[in-house]
Amino acid sequence: MNDRDREAVGPAFDPSHMLHARSRSWAALHGIRERMRPGISEDEARAEAADVFAALGMERLWHPVLIRIGPNTTKTYRERSIPGVRLGENDIYFIDLGLVFDGHEGDVGETFTIGHAPEQAACAQAARDLYRDVAAKWRNEGLSGHNLYNYADERAEAMGWRFNHATKGHRVSDFPHSVHKGGDLGDFEHEPGEGLWILEIQIAHPTRPFGAFYEDLLTDAAS
Repeated sequence: MNDRDREAVGPAFDPSHMLHARSRSWAALHGIRERMRPGISEDEARAEAADVFAALGMERLWHPVLIRIGPNTTKTYRERSIPGVRLGENDIYFIDLGLVFDGHEGDVGETFTIGHAPEQAACAQAARDLYRDVAAKWRNEGLSGHNLYNYADERAEAMGWRFNHATKGHRVSDFPHSVHKGGDLGDFEHEPGEGLWILEIQIAHPTRPFGAFYEDLLTDAAS
């Protein structure tokens, strides 16, 4: 597959609709955040998310809603959560959403803490900072997807966090992007095009059982 195929889009693709899907997806994520409270389980949070999606006019999911709490924040997308985990009084969690609006795919994720959890809060902030650092490298230097993830790994280590190499970013587009088989951003050997790729960052504490996740669309548009 050549690079043009890996960045192919469908006939309905519209960059403005991609930005709309991104904006609505972030609104959904923060709507779920407002419902997170001590004692809630991941299953209960996912069930309540349906009301948030309906209020925003979401058309469908393109990947399952992922909400990870406590030790499950170290799990990759394809790993199952430890069952029965509930949000503690001083705890960490992340939300990962893949939603379709106007036939276009949004994909956003962010990590939050509740109560007094300073180390967890530092981890959550580090994931945000690392995402912004790597995205700036893309905007300012035009690095390939492969080199962006090499840079992310180096920066995470320098910041004192363990980088999750299994989380490597991916394509989005008009739904369904999967027909284009774009592959992982971390394996893309050229500069990623704007508004087509999700940069995913996942890190973990080097010794303690918690981590953080952040993802967003690579775009020059204001966040």
